[in-house]
Amino acid sequence: MSFPLLTATAALPAIGAIATAAVPAARRTAAKWLALLVSLATLALAIAVLVRFDPDGDRYQLTESHAWIADFGVRYELGVDGIAVALIALTALLIPFIILAGWHDADPLETGSRRWRPTQGFFALILAVEAMVILSFEATDVFLFYIFFEAMLIPMYFLIGGFGDRAHEHGEQVASTQRSYAAVKFLLYNLAGGLIMLAAVIGLYVVAGNFSLQEIAAARANGSLDMATSTERWLFLGFFFAFAVKAPLWPLHTWLPNAMGEATAPVAVLITAVVDKVGTFAMLRFCLQLFPEASKWATPVILVLALISIIYGALLAVGQRDIKRLVAYASISHFGFIIMGIFAMTSQGQSGATLYMVNHGISTAALMLVAGFLISRRGSRLIADYGGVQKVAPVLAGTFLIGGLATLSLPGLAPFVSEFLVLVGTFARYPAIGIIATFGIVLAALYTLVLYQRTMTGPVKPEVSAMPDLRVRELVVVAPLVALLIFLGVYPKPVTDIVNPAVQHTMSDVQKTDPQPEVEAAK
Repeated sequence: MSFPLLTATAALPAIGAIATAAVPAARRTAAKWLALLVSLATLALAIAVLVRFDPDGDRYQLTESHAWIADFGVRYELGVDGIAVALIALTALLIPFIILAGWHDADPLETGSRRWRPTQGFFALILAVEAMVILSFEATDVFLFYIFFEAMLIPMYFLIGGFGDRAHEHGEQVASTQRSYAAVKFLLYNLAGGLIMLAAVIGLYVVAGNFSLQEIAAARANGSLDMATSTERWLFLGFFFAFAVKAPLWPLHTWLPNAMGEATAPVAVLITAVVDKVGTFAMLRFCLQLFPEASKWATPVILVLALISIIYGALLAVGQRDIKRLVAYASISHFGFIIMGIFAMTSQGQSGATLYMVNHGISTAALMLVAGFLISRRGSRLIADYGGVQKVAPVLAGTFLIGGLATLSLPGLAPFVSEFLVLVGTFARYPAIGIIATFGIVLAALYTLVLYQRTMTGPVKPEVSAMPDLRVRELVVVAPLVALLIFLGVYPKPVTDIVNPAVQHTMSDVQKTDPQPEVEAAK
């Protein structure tokens, strides 16, 4: 029997989480190093998955299948396509940077009668989230996917509520209340989506008789599973609602600004660059593959909701006073682009959406982590409390600028290629939607450049006059992310070569072909 590489890739951070949590309280530094080493070993396994995956091979590769709950047809089934491989690599890549960036975020600190939770718990929870996210990308059994889709909410709840941002303008008591509110709101929204999805999962089993994604999809394709139109639409809505909450899509997005605002910067990156990608990934893997006709039926409404997310998120980002909430609303706008690309039902749109998931993860990590370093120095998240930072910390300001320019999709940086593909793919089939969506780019330039101008330029405020520049640990976090933004901005081919065959399979699932140009190019 071949080595279960997919299981190992998810099991390693899970075992590492248990081992990290078991480190004695007096050995906090050892817990940090253990978590970092486990995350690097997981990255090595993810690279092995990437190397062994053949883009021109079978749709699902490195498959594993074992009986689990035989009486209910539940199996432990894993398999990856190109989209899953790219997102597993993104997750494994970002976790070491998240751990390094949060190296001191959970150190014990006396605040009156309160003390921060044990350091080991913080890093153990991060590794636990990594394990569950990777398993969600690997699962090809619908019930198995559902378990980890929901289970990741538990460690995320404690990361938001128990290890919140210490830079709060209203004091620790108010900060604790707002952290609790943000954590509960995150949990309730996602649990509500999950419960609706559970009903749809049960309904799918009643109709199909099993939970195997590949078996159900094959039965749909060959006509042996004839699903009534109304049944398919209700099941689609149950799945899509849960994924739209996770994504997050307007109007189900309101938990995200609270969660990102109250969490530490590394945990905010974990939310939007890693966990939220499960929602958009699942739209491609489950909604389009299991319910192709219902997906096409719902497309007009979903495109309108995605367009609202793009414009609404960008407009609210323009008016933000809080740096982290600005990035949160910007992410809502970016997820609107991703969902728009998925449901444009063109190969360019879906390739761009998948590439956008990867590029958004890297660009948001770069911007938010540098913002976290900035906030930790000044002790405030408010934009008005900064000014002239580039004169006292030029490297910090420079990396902040690159992260911001990537966020507005400047040509030459990674998100530009993906956003361009999404817009081209959308315009080919829905020109009005594509045209209106371009205003999101204009607004992105506005909120990004205004943020940089207000925080980094102008007279040096007394509170930032002694601000130190990036330290070695912080440079180790930021420099590779900046390098990736530039590399994938000029040469995205390594990612597109992996995801394009999977996109073609998805297009085949929904029986869509790319629109032909009305005017042929001159020969």
